[in-house]
Amino acid sequence: MPTPAAAKHPKQPTLFIPHGGGPCFFMDWPQTWDHMAAFLRGLSATLPQKPDAIVVVSGHWEEQVPTLMSGAKPGLIYDYYGFPAHTYTLQYPAPGSPALAAHMRTLLEQAGFASAENAERGFDHGVFIPFMLAFPQADIPVVEFSLQKALDPAEHLAIGAALAPLRADNVLIMGTGLSYHNLPHFMSGSPATDEPAKAFDAWLTRSVCAPPPERTAQLTHWAQAPGARLCHPREEHLLPLMVAAGAAGQDYGQQIYSDTVLGKALSGYRFG
Repeated sequence: MPTPAAAKHPKQPTLFIPHGGGPCFFMDWPQTWDHMAAFLRGLSATLPQKPDAIVVVSGHWEEQVPTLMSGAKPGLIYDYYGFPAHTYTLQYPAPGSPALAAHMRTLLEQAGFASAENAERGFDHGVFIPFMLAFPQADIPVVEFSLQKALDPAEHLAIGAALAPLRADNVLIMGTGLSYHNLPHFMSGSPATDEPAKAFDAWLTRSVCAPPPERTAQLTHWAQAPGARLCHPREEHLLPLMVAAGAAGQDYGQQIYSDTVLGKALSGYRFG
């Protein structure tokens, strides 16, 4: 979907950002999430220009094939449980973009991927919670799409690569999740995985910052990394990183967020 205006701009980077825990930024949880919230609030200022649209994949939607939200006015899915009542009235009225969703399906088809669309689905909290801080005006069209249920890292890298041309059209490609996601240890504050989390975070940062061919190989085999399965018993919150890395092409990665939350090392990354 190139436009004459977009062609004058530098291409957008790709990002993998943390989305926090539930609606954590909008409730009384002193200090725990302050650094992450500040990072998200400053994110848009790091971009080369305001995106014409955002394409995002989170750790909270899986389908058999990549499925795109194609509605013009998406609602919200409050897919978290046991939080204060006011967190179920949060609003994020960003528009969708049926035209961009259709273009994305064409790109995926050209890369050999079957795809689907869903005009009724709303944004899950892996999107609207961080976006309320990062893009608070809610005036940028957003198209969310799903992970594949097979959770194959190589396929998600390839999906990112298929969507990479959007970057030159002033479309920001984002993955949201958490670089550590062992919820029983995380939310309980258990120290049992603190050290494995540090080891995995260090490995992940080295891999993201490696030359692109090495980066791809390392991320494809992420489960062999130190502490990998202790940090990600299931990898749905890590795979949005693979999409962002795949869309990076030959652009190098860098760590743009580093924190320790509830004892666990967490990171965010940018490519390009």
